[in-house]
Amino acid sequence: MARTQSGESVLFRAVRVVEAFEQGEEWLTVTDLTRRTGLHVATVSRLVAELSEHGWLERNETRQVRLGVRLWEVAARASSALSLREAAMPVLEDLQAQVRQHTQLGVLDGTEVLFLERLSAPEAVVNFTRIAGRLPLHASSSGLVLLAHSEPAFQEEVLVAPHEAYTEATPTDPQQLRRILATIRQTGSAYCPGYRNADAAGIAAPVFRHGQVVAALSVVVPNTPVARQYEPLLRIAAATVTRRLEGAG
Repeated sequence: MARTQSGESVLFRAVRVVEAFEQGEEWLTVTDLTRRTGLHVATVSRLVAELSEHGWLERNETRQVRLGVRLWEVAARASSALSLREAAMPVLEDLQAQVRQHTQLGVLDGTEVLFLERLSAPEAVVNFTRIAGRLPLHASSSGLVLLAHSEPAFQEEVLVAPHEAYTEATPTDPQQLRRILATIRQTGSAYCPGYRNADAAGIAAPVFRHGQVVAALSVVVPNTPVARQYEPLLRIAAATVTRRLEGAG
């Protein structure tokens, strides 16, 4: 693979350009990309031209740039994510029809939970997640479910790291988080009232495949005294996705 004088491969630099786009953004200029990547403007211009030729980026009449449909097409072929989403989607739709709030499917990616799918409803409670969005593990029900079933060494790495408190209820102390993870493993679900927003409660349960947790199914509902009633429903829904995954081979 060709390398630049700095030792970086061309592919590495192209990845830097693609990953410069942040959640919720659409169009950026070459100047924006140059600033965010730290690459020379000529390098960014050349990479933008080449990536646009392949459909990974798109340019408009003012030469602004956005992520291309071709990039989404290739990413959508990821077999593990695709089969997981296909298995979960009917269950998510049924769950959303019952709860009439936000229903979500998340997977572990690094030290964050990455959301593959989210369904919502008019007048639903505030929610910070979106498709392809991320949240820290300690502050979300999906994240805590995934963390609770991860390797012990990884758990400790996450637990001892600094944690941001989004509300007064957000757990940040390692000992408190250890107790929460133990409860999740014991009960089979996570109940997180006000962890990310004081007005919302997250509830999640693990999805298994071949004995390993591969995802978390969750809802975000109003933070009221009756919110916890959805825990059994989440456990049943997650178990249904598990059966569908196992049936898919």
